[in-house]
Amino acid sequence: MKLGSSLRRRRGRSGNPPPGKKSGGGMRSSSGFPVPGFWVLVGLAAVLLGTGGGYLYATQLVFPAPEREVVDLRTVPDLRGLTFDEAVSVLGDEGLEAGAVDSIRHPEVAQGRVMGQSPFPGQLALPGGPVEFTVSLGPERRPVPDVSRLIASRALTVLETTGFEVQVDSVEADAPMGRVVETEPAAGEEVTLPAVVRMSVSLGPPLVELPYLVGMQEEQALAVLDSLGLEVGRVETRFRFGFNQGEVVDQSPEAGEEVPRGSVVHLEVGRRGLMP
Repeated sequence: MKLGSSLRRRRGRSGNPPPGKKSGGGMRSSSGFPVPGFWVLVGLAAVLLGTGGGYLYATQLVFPAPEREVVDLRTVPDLRGLTFDEAVSVLGDEGLEAGAVDSIRHPEVAQGRVMGQSPFPGQLALPGGPVEFTVSLGPERRPVPDVSRLIASRALTVLETTGFEVQVDSVEADAPMGRVVETEPAAGEEVTLPAVVRMSVSLGPPLVELPYLVGMQEEQALAVLDSLGLEVGRVETRFRFGFNQGEVVDQSPEAGEEVPRGSVVHLEVGRRGLMP
């Protein structure tokens, strides 16, 4: 028997596996029992199973969740443009109720008509839920204040603070320059706001060019002055020896001057008859 073959047989009978081979049996120690990490995994799995099972038992059997009630929500109708009574009727048909109602003035929405609401049209609400809405009081109306004879700047302030827009025209009038002659609409007339008031302001009396009156008979001169809107002041006489009797021999202001209508013109007329 050879010595080498005897040694190989001994190695084959030993418990150590040959190099390159692993022993079977999973996570086991050399004595054949499972290693400690295996028991940790088993414990964690047991805890998870116990916790999950307890939660399911408590929520499904001991304290079950209440059954949810299915609510049929209502669609909020569009109330704009309806009267108050119509809006209340429409809400009742939809299973809703009228909530708080406000009212404000509006320059375009007619009085008594709904102009806004909350919730908005198309939104969902609980049955019997309130719907608030706003009703128009209609446009505001105010009388035009009387600003005649006021200075234009003061009249403008009065009209604008009252809520009117103002347009100013200038006209010739007998009123002093810068005074308000009239308004359109007239003072005291009630109008709907916003509104425009046209205010006419005087440029002063129109100017009249004095005609040449010298040589006219007194009656003719008086008629001419009256037709021009001028007043006759004092009429003095100058003694004449048969010449220019009854005729205008002088005037004041002089011919060609421009004076306001209503101005006074003084005349000097030749004396009638002979010197006694």
